[in-house]
Amino acid sequence: MALYAAYASNLDPERMSKRAPHSPLQGSGWLVGWRLTFGGEDVGWEGSLCTVVEDPGHQVYVALYDVHELDEKLLDEWEGLEIGLWNKIRVRVSTLEGDVTAWLYVLNAYEGGLPSARYLGMLADAAEAGGAPDDYVAELRIRPCSSVD
Repeated sequence: MALYAAYASNLDPERMSKRAPHSPLQGSGWLVGWRLTFGGEDVGWEGSLCTVVEDPGHQVYVALYDVHELDEKLLDEWEGLEIGLWNKIRVRVSTLEGDVTAWLYVLNAYEGGLPSARYLGMLADAAEAGGAPDDYVAELRIRPCSSVD
């Protein structure tokens, strides 16, 4: 098994239990030196899609899952890895027990554009369900969004 750093909608434990039913939650942590952003406005159905980019001075909350090989294939399909929409990369995650290495998906598109209000609300709800700090969730809820839903 390999550690997966879930962010965005995959922070929701209920959603992850459906997408990766054989993969237990191992904890949470922070991608230090990374920023949550949006991109791929031309490929998203409701505006831009959530991704992360390296950016000193920022951090992104993640949930860590010990992903079973079968579930990794399911997640790859769900995220559209085979059509080139996402790439998998390895990152360092800071936890209370120390740094760990995990993999995550990053959008294979240019940064820019706005998410829909519905999508942004779903991300904030997922972060809240996943145990993100209140200030992190609040910041998601006040981010700019597109007026088209």
